[in-house]
Amino acid sequence: MSSAGLKKIHIARRDLGLDDDVYRSILARVAGVRSSKELTPRQIGRVLAEFERLGWEPKPSAKPAAKRTGRSAPSPSEARQALVGKIEAQLAEAGRPWEYADGMARRMFKVERVEWCDPDQLRRLVAALAYDAKRKGRTV
Repeated sequence: MSSAGLKKIHIARRDLGLDDDVYRSILARVAGVRSSKELTPRQIGRVLAEFERLGWEPKPSAKPAAKRTGRSAPSPSEARQALVGKIEAQLAEAGRPWEYADGMARRMFKVERVEWCDPDQLRRLVAALAYDAKRKGRTV
């Protein structure tokens, strides 16, 4: 059961001004249930689609990064690729192989390979490599 989906259902119910009887009849007609607690994720989607058909317009979720920059925030996989690209560039600049970064991941996070690191760990690896470059007099 999706709590975010249930919240949207209750927001739509309030926005449409549906009384309890009408709301429950819509649930019964669309999903075959009398209570939103009984909805599966797929049924939640159907109920929300029905509310939109009835005129409800969901408000877009606020994404602060997108508002500031004027472009959408990168997806998690795009952000991860960018961090891996930075690590690769830093290794190339230092003339070091990927095994060097794998060793750093082992020492810093007890993770065998860089590719198994989460985004926070990747950011910390980028910072450590940048610190090393600065210490050795290379450009960051």
